[in-house]
Amino acid sequence: MNVEAPGPPPLPRRMALVVALMLLSPICAEYLIGYDQIIGRPLELLGGLLILAPLYGTVAVLIREAARRTGRGWPTIVLLSAAFGLVQAGLIDQSLFNPDFVDEASWDRDRLPTHISELGLSAKYLLGFVAGHVIWSFGAPIAVIEACAPHYAKRPWLGRAGITTMIVLYGLGAAIIFREHTKDFMADPAQLGTTAAIAVLLGIAAFALPRRSAPAPGRVPPPWLVGCGAVVLWGANQLAPASWTGVTLAALALTLAAGCLLRSSDRHGWSHRHVLAAGGAALVVNSALAFVVEPLGETSYAAKYAVNTALLLGVLLLLALIDHRLRRSRTVAPARKP
Repeated sequence: MNVEAPGPPPLPRRMALVVALMLLSPICAEYLIGYDQIIGRPLELLGGLLILAPLYGTVAVLIREAARRTGRGWPTIVLLSAAFGLVQAGLIDQSLFNPDFVDEASWDRDRLPTHISELGLSAKYLLGFVAGHVIWSFGAPIAVIEACAPHYAKRPWLGRAGITTMIVLYGLGAAIIFREHTKDFMADPAQLGTTAAIAVLLGIAAFALPRRSAPAPGRVPPPWLVGCGAVVLWGANQLAPASWTGVTLAALALTLAAGCLLRSSDRHGWSHRHVLAAGGAALVVNSALAFVVEPLGETSYAAKYAVNTALLLGVLLLLALIDHRLRRSRTVAPARKP
């Protein structure tokens, strides 16, 4: 098996990968599950990317860049994603603490059964928001886009100018969302300070992890089995009821998924097809569940189901094309963690 060719990726290829990740990240974060009333308004969905791509896509790019530039892998990506997930939900839009973030009965119906009054937050939303960002906002999009170009998966895509651009765009997007969502609500200093401190600790932990220099012995499951298992566990997390039992089941599903992926990805034979299967399963789960999700506010159900169908078919086609390309390639290096 040939190793990745030396030299940096060509600039056009790098830019294409960056743009693709910037677009896929907000689509996975906000659009696939179809909870917003604009799901039935395609033009508004496109317009929304002007804000959501800087808010989500730049973070996905920066997380990936930080991990790959330091020679690190998925544990670092996951921890950085959790840190940014807390920043997003706890500091920027403050949905983690705002009891009136959404003016719908469903918001309290899901929030109150696991509400912790001393902390001013819901355990279900804490787990759901952070895990949602780790998996759907950042992790799965990174996995899918890296699988598009496996030769460049572990290499930096941006220079200093590109990184600076991502930071500026993120700052602008975050400022717009912060201003919009804090007009009538602001979390108290203790909540903001604690959230910021935990996010910093997660960031420190992301770079304090020891690097793995060699794969471990042992067998890995075939990619199709990884994908099926991921569908079951990601789906169990999403379908867990709004109760303490549901939070426990969701946490167990996520822990089992993380344990299986970390254990298998350390072994010989773990490839980009396995990474694609695990990440792509997350996209399939949300785009399929979107058909039974009730959008917030009023929307045209004919348009909603048309968009749901287009997104699901788009996801399946994208994953099929990438997997086909990976299967045909004979020069794909194993995608184990460093």
